[in-house]
Amino acid sequence: MLLAVAPGPAAAAPAGYLVAAPTGKGLVLRSAPGGRVLARLGRRTAFGTPLALGVVARHGRWLGVTTDALPNGTLGWLDARTARLHAVATSLQVRLGLRRLDVVVGGHVVRRFSVGVGASGSPTPTGRFAVAEKLDGTRYGPVWGCCILGLSAHQPHPPSSWNPSSDYLVAIHGGAGIGSAVSAGCLHLGDASLRYLMRVVPVGTPVFVKR
Repeated sequence: MLLAVAPGPAAAAPAGYLVAAPTGKGLVLRSAPGGRVLARLGRRTAFGTPLALGVVARHGRWLGVTTDALPNGTLGWLDARTARLHAVATSLQVRLGLRRLDVVVGGHVVRRFSVGVGASGSPTPTGRFAVAEKLDGTRYGPVWGCCILGLSAHQPHPPSSWNPSSDYLVAIHGGAGIGSAVSAGCLHLGDASLRYLMRVVPVGTPVFVKR
């Protein structure tokens, strides 16, 4: 197999999970090591956050990363010589059936939160993603709470009343129904919990969402 995909926290390197940031003007993502170009990313995201991509796989000098520039489950491959690498010890583990989010550091759960998750018609997507954004929620209106941690996940099943031609991203933000399945796919937390995540969770942190 070409992809040595890390399936979960147990596969993390001793120093943590790798995160890739551009050393130059941006990063070129390819369909496979040396493959066709899928996307070109700048130094910052569309929301202005410095770009930092979670590394999921490695093949020689090529790194497979998760990014919202590509569909869920699709890795973009970049040349490691164009990236600056660092490790994060933290991961987020989400269990949708339990309505739970765990903050894991060095293999140990350090905080556990009850979260609101996607309703049956707009479920939260499962898989391995990464924190792509850390934003001031007050800039976007009171519904978002104090803070937004945008993820690299897309919502393929938005509510039926939403525009089906638009692309919707999943985030961790404020909202009602904590402990219930009520959202459009995002994860809802209270402001105190969100402020904690903003302090301790770096951009690029892996997010594992399981049923």
